[in-house]
Amino acid sequence: MDLEQLDLSPRIIAAMKKAKLKSVKDILHFSGADLQRLTSLSSPDIQHVLRVAASHLRGGPVLTALHLYQQRERFPAQHRRLSLGCRVLDSLLAGGLPLEGITELAGRSSAGKTQLALQLCLAAQFPRQHGGLDAGAVYICTEDIFPSRRLQQLIRQQPQLRTDVPGDVVQKIRFGDQIFIEHVADVDTLLECVREKVPVLLSRGMARLVVVDSVAALFRGEADSQAWALRARHLQSLGAQLRRLSSAFQSPVLCINQVTEAVEERTQAPGPPGPWDERLAPALGIAWANQLLMRLMADRLHGPGAAPQPARVLRVLFAPHLPPSSCLYTVSTEGVRGTPGTKSS
Repeated sequence: MDLEQLDLSPRIIAAMKKAKLKSVKDILHFSGADLQRLTSLSSPDIQHVLRVAASHLRGGPVLTALHLYQQRERFPAQHRRLSLGCRVLDSLLAGGLPLEGITELAGRSSAGKTQLALQLCLAAQFPRQHGGLDAGAVYICTEDIFPSRRLQQLIRQQPQLRTDVPGDVVQKIRFGDQIFIEHVADVDTLLECVREKVPVLLSRGMARLVVVDSVAALFRGEADSQAWALRARHLQSLGAQLRRLSSAFQSPVLCINQVTEAVEERTQAPGPPGPWDERLAPALGIAWANQLLMRLMADRLHGPGAAPQPARVLRVLFAPHLPPSSCLYTVSTEGVRGTPGTKSS
């Protein structure tokens, strides 16, 4: 930008031109002391020049995070969520899954991770006024066969689970026709899928939710240091591509992850029993954790006694918009339901 377009006095502009400084870029190449030496202007004049140049590059006024939150009605897309199909779980996540970014759901086998993923695939197909996305889902399986029988059971139970939605709306949705299933057996096939196949479905509006079940299956195992480095690059590549797709199409991404269990020292006295196992940690380490927007952990409750529907706990481990918190939930024929009154921080 030419200096004459800045809000500077003719005297200052003339001094700048005499020093052969013709643009904002030329000014910012020098420190304040160097500018004062080149132009022979006073220190207050130089500070004024730098403030004007910085204001021009900055553009509009600076907005704090509080200002952005208070003006959230001006940015509806950034504050929309995909409902989990349950008011209690939606309350835990401030409305559901963010439309932009990767959400990880980690937990041991039988914690209900796949159940919640299937429920989200159905929830995505509801109209937006009912927390959905008016589109289908892409479900990428990496270890087990897609649970078709359980999906059909959940579809039949949608009127019982989604009592917040009018029955005629539920009946009109063809749930089974809008879930696109892909089975992959190795890392290269997974990367090819998210680079070539998933973008086609998202760009055509056929799907808006992407599920990877599970991301750990293809990356875990014993390996030497060279293989670990290659694994880290593949994880970063996968995460980068999923984030790009999520951002470009405002599509939430859910990645199911396995967990590892830390081994306690033998000399360490065991602590009191808690509602979940604090020794559990999501698999794949920091290389994968850096790709995530939000990390959730699902686990069964510990304790004596057995209930007809075993209670489980869903925890928010980290998220930029949520505090660490948790709530209980159960998995039944109808689907995944949060237990009212069990949310805690």
